[in-house]
Amino acid sequence: MRLKIVLYTHKNTDMIEYVKGQLTDLTPTLAVIECHGVGYGLNISLNTFSALQGKQEAKLYVHESIREDAYTLFGFSTRQERSLFLLLITVSGIGGNTARMILSALTPAELVDVIGSGNDKLLKTVKGIGLKTAQRIIVDLKDKITGIDIEGTTSKPNGQTIAPEHKEIMEEAIAALTMLGFSPAPSQKVVMAILKEEPDATVERVIKLALKRL
Repeated sequence: MRLKIVLYTHKNTDMIEYVKGQLTDLTPTLAVIECHGVGYGLNISLNTFSALQGKQEAKLYVHESIREDAYTLFGFSTRQERSLFLLLITVSGIGGNTARMILSALTPAELVDVIGSGNDKLLKTVKGIGLKTAQRIIVDLKDKITGIDIEGTTSKPNGQTIAPEHKEIMEEAIAALTMLGFSPAPSQKVVMAILKEEPDATVERVIKLALKRL
């Protein structure tokens, strides 16, 4: 097996994009992937642990935590889970292990729903998360999670739902409005309201109506 290293210059600033190879050891908190005779130990969440069950080979997206006294690799079965992890650790008081704990208690889809709906009561049920920290996570990340598309989410930051058949139209309209300089969160709120009022509206009509409301 070869260790594949990709330079990634967008939201994740790590040098290692992902590790792919033979899965030689797996526990609920650690996955060891062997590449060219070297075993890379990656800290994982229970969600990633479940995704790796029964597999002999694995590909995990990586975040490198580098400190003066430690160099730790975190591994994720999907880019979306890693994106949520990276958002979580931007919140004051949330480190890598706490973020991993949150992603072990909630699936990525559940976490997006919890943050989007402002459900601090559910979030504070996670071990080590108090009410103030839960509220801080929601306040800091509610607008930022709009850029993460995760299958299985049922709510968006304003607590509304969107039918699967309208998802593509919604995403195209929000992308267009964002390019025009409008913030994603209010754009999404307006677009979802329009689609609720006019389910058969085209992308062009949704954008025109949104421009009148924003």
